[in-house]
Amino acid sequence: MTRPPPSDAGMELDGFFPYRLALLADAVSRSMAQIYAERFDLSRDEWRVLAALAGTSPARTAMVIERTTLDKVSVSRALARMESKGLVTRDTDPQDSRGRLIRLLPAGRALFRKIVPMVRSREAFLLEGLEPAERAALDAAIDKLLQRSRQLARQG
Repeated sequence: MTRPPPSDAGMELDGFFPYRLALLADAVSRSMAQIYAERFDLSRDEWRVLAALAGTSPARTAMVIERTTLDKVSVSRALARMESKGLVTRDTDPQDSRGRLIRLLPAGRALFRKIVPMVRSREAFLLEGLEPAERAALDAAIDKLLQRSRQLARQG
């Protein structure tokens, strides 16, 4: 890859790790979105909420926010759209009257089961480009980078 010369600040954007990671995440996300957006009329946020709920339903809104890495407003909007499509229901949380307990409805579970093999196939295609040792190294590197990123976030 040909990279432009460094900027006056001494940093070339194309070689900056966070930028490259964002490019990768965006490219992977777009390739997955072709499935759930075009075929099933789900936004990226709705897909994330659906996937989070498929593993734990019912769930509190705070858990969905944490698992999806979306903000409260994005989760609320996604849930409202999903509720209007008959995929989820939101009830008052019996342990916290200000909170909501979200349940994945049978239509939501069925939709999730339809999408999973398709996104798994795309995931497999992406990862087949790596040798087994590269995949193991990538997994280990991701784990370490997540740990260090969380450490920096705690430090402020």
